[in-house]
Amino acid sequence: MEPKIDINFRKEILDVLNCSRRGHVASAFSIVEVIKVLYDEVLHYKANEPAWMDRDRFILSKGHGCLALYVILAEKGFFPKEELRKFCAPEGILGGHPEYGKVPGVEFSTGALGHGLPFGVGVALAGKIDKKKYRTFVLLGDGECQEGSVWEAAMCASKHGLSNLTAIVDYNKRQAYGSIYEVQSIEPLKDKWESFNWAVKSIDGHNTDKIREAFHQLPFDNKKPSLIISHTVKGKGITLLEKESLWHHKSRIKDEEMAELFKDLAKER
Repeated sequence: MEPKIDINFRKEILDVLNCSRRGHVASAFSIVEVIKVLYDEVLHYKANEPAWMDRDRFILSKGHGCLALYVILAEKGFFPKEELRKFCAPEGILGGHPEYGKVPGVEFSTGALGHGLPFGVGVALAGKIDKKKYRTFVLLGDGECQEGSVWEAAMCASKHGLSNLTAIVDYNKRQAYGSIYEVQSIEPLKDKWESFNWAVKSIDGHNTDKIREAFHQLPFDNKKPSLIISHTVKGKGITLLEKESLWHHKSRIKDEEMAELFKDLAKER
């Protein structure tokens, strides 16, 4: 039996989308369960003190999936929930990609793909040099793994034995204009990361039990960085989003389209 997905969290994302009528909603839907488990059970942080030096660092390298990040940050108290209603509005702090220094809880400005892991390597290396106990987590997209900077960072991380670093690949097999296989296949993905001397596990990225189990096993190897390949469905939970690449980014969303999204999400599965 397929595990139940988090419908309420997805509805909150749709509520934000309903205000802005634009955004990367399908990309946000594929990372909901991973984001929830991270912030509910794994990361150490203080919402009222975002710059707390001993916090775990989370970097959303696939910054276009920020709707999921914004909802969880608001839920945890990093900023008032009212800000969600001003997503992409001139008077709000929440843009189409997360911005460091503007959005509490955001560690690094992301959107240009391929930058999050290199930054995360630097953060993890600094922690190791300073003998800090914080951990660094980086969530990448699968299309993002076509970037050469990802593999340069992967080599650097293994060279320094950054066991305090965990990367998560949201492997939903779709990117902006087609399937990952049509654009540029990244297979064999597990073998690639292992050849770069990372410890790797593959999971169902919508199964909270499997996600929780993987996070609580970290680090997978005390001398290596860890990688979680999170197999997901882009747009998970809404049939239209799961099947239509035009929803990678959508703007000027019509009333009838929003109504269809809410209706589909509410269906029994």
